[in-house]
Amino acid sequence: MPATPRSTKSPPKKPGSQTALRHLNQQRIIECLLNGPSTQAELARQTGLSTATVSNIVKIMQDVGLVSTEPTTSSGRRALNVRLNGNGVVAVGIDFGRRHLRVVLASLSYHIIAEDFVQLPLGHHAEDGIAAAVELLDKLMAESGVDRDSVVGAGAGIPGPIDHRTGTVAQGAILPEWVGIHILDRLEEALQFPVFVDNDANLGALAEVTWGPHSGVSNLMFLKIGSGIGAGLILNGAPYYGNVGITGEIGHATIHEHGMICRCGNRGCLETIASTTVMIELLSRGSKEKFEPDRIVRDALARDSATLRVIDDAGLAVGRALGNVANLISPEVIVVGGPLAGLGDLLLDPIRRGLVRHAVPIVGETTHLAMSSLGARAEALGAAALVFQHAGIARS
Repeated sequence: MPATPRSTKSPPKKPGSQTALRHLNQQRIIECLLNGPSTQAELARQTGLSTATVSNIVKIMQDVGLVSTEPTTSSGRRALNVRLNGNGVVAVGIDFGRRHLRVVLASLSYHIIAEDFVQLPLGHHAEDGIAAAVELLDKLMAESGVDRDSVVGAGAGIPGPIDHRTGTVAQGAILPEWVGIHILDRLEEALQFPVFVDNDANLGALAEVTWGPHSGVSNLMFLKIGSGIGAGLILNGAPYYGNVGITGEIGHATIHEHGMICRCGNRGCLETIASTTVMIELLSRGSKEKFEPDRIVRDALARDSATLRVIDDAGLAVGRALGNVANLISPEVIVVGGPLAGLGDLLLDPIRRGLVRHAVPIVGETTHLAMSSLGARAEALGAAALVFQHAGIARS
């Protein structure tokens, strides 16, 4: 399939708009077809849509290769049978991390067909990360029997801001070696699929309202705590990108005006207090052992006093930053993800205390705080959902 230039940004859909309604109706038809081929009349009965609406949507889906049709007879009358093409329709989700790469293959039923991850060296360049993604994707497709014609596109997330005006990785990325690279062009050239790119925290938010338990939430914030700290926003049912595509940089909110210098050049940013990098520095002083985020989780669950104190301090700082955000947008749910998700309430409790302390009382009381149930795969799942969103078949 030849690569086609695509925007990194999906135009927001207004709730109740004709476009949003068509996407919803299209998803209902797809869910029926996941059980097997059906005639247009049967689809109309199963979905409650008019035959004219079903016919129009099927035509659109056929034009983009999602379904195929063939003449048949039903109750002695001529009819048109509709079936999903190939293996259903498959989306690729790729999550580039500072030290890892994860790839998933997902079906329209939001089922994971295959997934795997590999470690990447710290400070790797874009060419190395992309080459590893191609190799891992080829391996997964061969092992799962997915052919290229079934893939409608690939979504990819990186831990850093993307300037949607230029499609380039902007200053401030956790992967400084990737800054200035036109990531969309590089990936489309390497993968030979249509590619859609976004910040990893934005994809985490998208995953929570598609794959996760928050599909009915219209206003959600996904907070990723890792080597950096970033947030993705779903506002009024759609991802929020702001003016140039760079939003959710909560890691650079000032917590201590005279604090440590941050990589962004400012002082006392949240990342200088609550990132896993800082936690590791504090907990590994004087030790020659290799220290990773999973060690933080393990030691905390074992009730190590120093680890619990570091987590408590970090959680309170995160809660303070979230209180300011909650006062501004009043989200229904804030979901915390990243490599520390296994801490559960050990991290959520101090975050909650900080949030309640610094938010307007009614906002703090009505904002639900939860740990992500998607674990390390959240960003890759969000990347797959991004493909379906651009294809006009995202879940509502």
